[in-house]
Amino acid sequence: MGTRRPHKSKKDINATEDLLAEVQRLRMENEYLKKLNGLVQEREKSEKRIK
Repeated sequence: MGTRRPHKSKKDINATEDLLAEVQRLRMENEYLKKLNGLVQEREKSEKRIK
């Protein structure tokens, strides 16, 4: 007798795909916010130097 993997239902596959897509979106959002924060800090530094 061979070992059988449990069969994933379409619902399980869709839920997994949805979670992976959400993780990807959140990673992109996180990178965007980090970049934005860096730009804001850079601008504030340059404004302080001008004064």
